[in-house]
Amino acid sequence: MEGMVIDSLMPNPNFWRGKNVLVTGHSGFKGAWLCFWLLRMGAKVTGVSLPPVTLPNLFDLAGLESHVKSHWVDVRSEEEIQKIFDHTQPDIVLHLAAQALVRPSYAEPASTFSTNILGTLNVLEASRKTHSVRSIVAVTTDKVYKNHEGGLAFRESDPLGGHDPYSASKAGAEMVIASYRKSFFGPAGVGLAAARAGNVIGGGDWSVDRILPDAVRAWSGSIALAVRNPRATRPWQHVLEPLNGYLGLAQKIFESPKSACDFNFGPDPQKVATVQQVATLARAAFGRGDISWEEGTGDLHEALALTLDNSKAKVQLGHYPVWELETAIARTMEWYRLQLEGRNATDLCEGDVHFYLSVT
Repeated sequence: MEGMVIDSLMPNPNFWRGKNVLVTGHSGFKGAWLCFWLLRMGAKVTGVSLPPVTLPNLFDLAGLESHVKSHWVDVRSEEEIQKIFDHTQPDIVLHLAAQALVRPSYAEPASTFSTNILGTLNVLEASRKTHSVRSIVAVTTDKVYKNHEGGLAFRESDPLGGHDPYSASKAGAEMVIASYRKSFFGPAGVGLAAARAGNVIGGGDWSVDRILPDAVRAWSGSIALAVRNPRATRPWQHVLEPLNGYLGLAQKIFESPKSACDFNFGPDPQKVATVQQVATLARAAFGRGDISWEEGTGDLHEALALTLDNSKAKVQLGHYPVWELETAIARTMEWYRLQLEGRNATDLCEGDVHFYLSVT
């Protein structure tokens, strides 16, 4: 059930203990999980983000405000970002702040482009001017690739592109990242890498327009989950999988800056699954719920097929997927179910991290 393929390198607490780590987007779903893991290893964490946008949200439920030095600042504010870097003097920067949803990017394209490109530029420019910074991981997306819907797994060397504003903005951010690595960070001996992760699931996500949060909301209210594009395939993975990759990558390029480059983090290509498969597994794990199957996305384009080649991360980082999709969905739905029953979010997160580390 755990689906361990091979021993995967895990973050080294001895490396992270006492490190000054700045996390942008720390109030979001992935950012909150990342802060939780960093704090668990003894890192000193500073967060830069807008306030949480959902109610409830994992950042509040897990009590992270008491342990993270939070700055509620928009990453598009160059002056404010620089002030935070000057004050914090971070060793490592993990840049997750973004407008991270495809369909909302159609409604607010200008905000999406400015947040994802200008925000990345500001973080990198502040890092360049802060001599304490030795390692930077900038998180983009699996959707940065120019997608011809051929179904082949994208390699890191494949051309970048983007149809929708979200994908295009992230591809643009990648151009900024590559330029700064070649122009500034590489010559200075500072590691800068882009991390491209597949679709993440996990307890504590209450974002709109994501299948498992939508499912929990629907089924908790005895409403049918409306599933669009059930035949679309995605590289689904539990949130701990890419976070493990980000942490390992940050340590790698801290210790060996010349090794800094871009990496995919996702399940093995043959393990991708359709939206229909994910919804069906989620219903079984949750124990109840109706599903309304739909076809198509209306007037908004979304990729039908998306698969990542994860071989580079395996070879160069020793990063292997740990949980099979069934395990990832089961753990996710159990997290939500127990949280709805009144269980403490901190305990639920600790349980998932402990179990994740125990199966390697």
